[in-house]
Amino acid sequence: MIRKMTESDRDLYIEMAEEFYHSDAVLHPIPRAHFEKTAEEALKSGTYAEIYLLEYEGKTAGYGLTARTFSQEAGGQVLWIEELYIREAFRSRGLGREFFAYLEEKNKGEIARLRLEVEADNTRAISLYERLGYEVLDYVQMIKDFE
Repeated sequence: MIRKMTESDRDLYIEMAEEFYHSDAVLHPIPRAHFEKTAEEALKSGTYAEIYLLEYEGKTAGYGLTARTFSQEAGGQVLWIEELYIREAFRSRGLGREFFAYLEEKNKGEIARLRLEVEADNTRAISLYERLGYEVLDYVQMIKDFE
């Protein structure tokens, strides 16, 4: 089952986000304050960020984080899959596939593109994404952070 995060899920989400950011799936950890801000934004309006909890047999198995943007190149709104984290004990049970299907159905007719990024050595995730129809986008991403 997939459901939107509620206020009572905040601590559980932050616990899982900390697990995710201390895994090989990311380049480096981030401050806890970033998780707090993300939870606040998702709970406040859902305009920029939405957090979903993935459940399996009544237990919280992971979370997904999405963000919405607009892209001229795509010709409309783009839903970024910012994060998908499934706890080790719940992997290979179809939860990733279920989450992507949920997003496609929920956003049908509203978005022009789903977009995500993945670490190059995360071959398991890349294999799933390719089976789901995702393609490599040959851009070099660049950022400039502000305090």
